Amino acid sequence: MEQFLELNCLLVKVMMIEENKEKEISIAFIGDIVGRPGRKIIKANLERVVQKHKIDFVIANGENASHGFGLTVKNANELFNCGIDIITGGNHSWDKKKDMITLLESKPVLRPDNYPEGVPGSGVKIVEIGNVQLAVINLMGLYTMPQVLNPFNHILEIVEKLEKDNIKHIFIDFHAEVTAEKRILMQLLKGRVSAICGTHTHVGTDDQEITDGTYYVTDIGMTGCRDNVIGMESDIPIKKALTGLGGHFNVPNNCKSIMQIAIIKIDEDGKSNDGFKIKIYDDKEEVISHCIVN
Repeated sequence: MEQFLELNCLLVKVMMIEENKEKEISIAFIGDIVGRPGRKIIKANLERVVQKHKIDFVIANGENASHGFGLTVKNANELFNCGIDIITGGNHSWDKKKDMITLLESKPVLRPDNYPEGVPGSGVKIVEIGNVQLAVINLMGLYTMPQVLNPFNHILEIVEKLEKDNIKHIFIDFHAEVTAEKRILMQLLKGRVSAICGTHTHVGTDDQEITDGTYYVTDIGMTGCRDNVIGMESDIPIKKALTGLGGHFNVPNNCKSIMQIAIIKIDEDGKSNDGFKIKIYDDKEEVISHCIVN
């Protein structure tokens, strides 16, 4: 009888371990996709990366994916066909307004949730990944950005509601100019959300960390041309720097490109337990950097 009970307990433990494994997920996040070069390098590499690293769900910021400004229906469908599951936005979300409204109504596309009431669409979507509910949140900062609600008060309300609904897996794309705003969000929510990835500056930071089960990076960095100024041809930015006179920024037709993607492992309790960033250059070389776990 004792042997039977021990065997029965062992079987129960094994079943519980297997059940917990089913609730572990691996998600990927791609930084600001800038124009055709960004879409092109994703098309060339994403499927391979997903298979190699056994990724369950892919999120990407696509507010610059169409000619560097906004997102069209055509380009959104191109990205979905490459394997991206949901697209987030930012201050350029409305540059292709008609297309964006169509996308918000019909596709898994988000805009920052802290736009004022009455703005079409949403910045929160709950998706099913096997036995897991993952909340994907798009949020925008204050400094130099369009008029939005206070992101810190706003996100607290969202997270509290998700916690009441027992949703433990929570990912945030925080589209903000200021690094301090991103660090504030991390300190505000560490231990309560699975991951916070900063976007907008197009310049990747080397400060990945996992603290109290929350993965964080100040800015994941852009995906697009890397041999110019944040994905755009250099002539207009240089002219503006020298004279103060601006012009229309253009995405180069030919350039050296980069794809920047974070891969985050999240356990059954919604806690990140591993995370790393991959930089893929146009020659297909991969550079992997791991995060520190505090």
